[in-house]
Amino acid sequence: MDLPHPSIDQISLPTVLGALGDTTRLAIVGELARHEGRVLPCSHFLHLGSKSNLSYHLAKMREAGVVRVECCGTRRLISLRRADLDTRFPGLLDSIIATAATRGAIPGSQTPTSQPA
Repeated sequence: MDLPHPSIDQISLPTVLGALGDTTRLAIVGELARHEGRVLPCSHFLHLGSKSNLSYHLAKMREAGVVRVECCGTRRLISLRRADLDTRFPGLLDSIIATAATRGAIPGSQTPTSQPA
């Protein structure tokens, strides 16, 4: 079963920003960015919520064009659509991830520390 994904031309800025306006979704994107170029199973994100909750968030991000979800038997494999997003909106994803990380919205991300003067 193939899940529908928007083409690059169908990805819209308001939809992407809406999808990334949730802390759970930002955490998922941050985790995918840390594992760049790899696909991660849904189970990798269970620390962020229940299966049904994750399913909802992943569907919102897939429909917005932020992630690709591949069906592999009963598993769902998730990957970040960085190349597509960078083509459509250069620098947007990096900016969102960096800002979310510095504000603590992405668990496990390192925030800059102040240096003594």
